[in-house]
Amino acid sequence: MKLVLLGPPGAGKGTLANLLKSSLNILHISTGDILREEIKNNTTLGQEAKKYIDNGKLVPDELVTRLIKNKFAKDDRISKGYMLDGYPRTEQQAQDLDKILKEEKKLLNYAIYLDSTLPVIIQRLGGRRICRKCGAVFHIKNRPPKKEGVCDLCQGELYQRPDDNKTTIETRMKEYLTNTKPIIEYYKKQGILVTVDSDEESEDVQTILMKTFNENGKSHNH
Repeated sequence: MKLVLLGPPGAGKGTLANLLKSSLNILHISTGDILREEIKNNTTLGQEAKKYIDNGKLVPDELVTRLIKNKFAKDDRISKGYMLDGYPRTEQQAQDLDKILKEEKKLLNYAIYLDSTLPVIIQRLGGRRICRKCGAVFHIKNRPPKKEGVCDLCQGELYQRPDDNKTTIETRMKEYLTNTKPIIEYYKKQGILVTVDSDEESEDVQTILMKTFNENGKSHNH
């Protein structure tokens, strides 16, 4: 199974990705993870990306595409299936990705769009708390820590990201929808877009998706 996961911040991509990864037994490829890996291993691409991050800038599209291309060329596990999360973010990246996938002969089965409404996203992100030490994510309502303000895993301090407030979330959502509309159209034209209501619980979304994959006979690696 070869998937792309699209959806605004707070649509539940991370949780769904973990559920699908285990039920489909495929590799979860997150651009954030690749970046961290390359920086940690001090590769040429990692050093280049670090310069932007250290200066508080976004890593340019072209560099992210090179990282993805590199990952597809070098990681053998991808042949068993993959799920891309956090890429593509623009229509240009979607086109670049198609070129990479054609070269590697690993074309997409589906692009999954997690459609979520603003009130739900505000509730999810506004209640999110992150551990300063290990990065574990909690939620004051949906996944509260055993002890308030303290991480269950490492007892680190939990904090709220400064951009997890209503005004910033609204701005991020608008920006996301503007950039993503062309990608959604792009995959719709290819006939591989599946839109799911991600205001629902992640487990319910997973059930719906598995049903779709099985009905189309694509749940195994074709």
